[in-house]
Amino acid sequence: FKPSKYTSFNTRYDKLNIPRSAGFQAYRKSRCIIPVIGFGETEFKDRKAQHYHDMVGLDKPLLMGGLTRVWRHPKTGQTTRSCSVITVPPHPKLQHIHSKSMPLIMPHDKGLISNWLNPELQNTEMFASLLSPNIPQNLLATPIDKPSTYQATADSFTIAAD
Repeated sequence: FKPSKYTSFNTRYDKLNIPRSAGFQAYRKSRCIIPVIGFGETEFKDRKAQHYHDMVGLDKPLLMGGLTRVWRHPKTGQTTRSCSVITVPPHPKLQHIHSKSMPLIMPHDKGLISNWLNPELQNTEMFASLLSPNIPQNLLATPIDKPSTYQATADSFTIAAD
């Protein structure tokens, strides 16, 4: 698998229920959890990066809701697995950090996670509430100069869970 200019590492929430969209079938059959320590966001203005923020789960790792897919090379049969993070509208508490979207952050709920990972559960109505902005755990946000140097430019601050 070689990423092309059309390869997506995010899948927008509003495309998940549109037949023939890239995420339609995967949302029904191959949901995944992407555990992370944190994630970064960059806000752009006039196509220039204005500021960067690194956000980390305070109490435990963040669980991002995602989709996975297996790609098979048509000639060799070699397979590669890829995943994408589902993005939802920005939460009001994060709007000043990233005004376009945020990752779907799953609550640490064993029953919900079990259902999310079950490919037999193809009726996605039970997951509709997850597609709204939600911060299920406290986040520590640190303004940084840029991802490559990761130097704090101001004090870290807490973004409280909903």
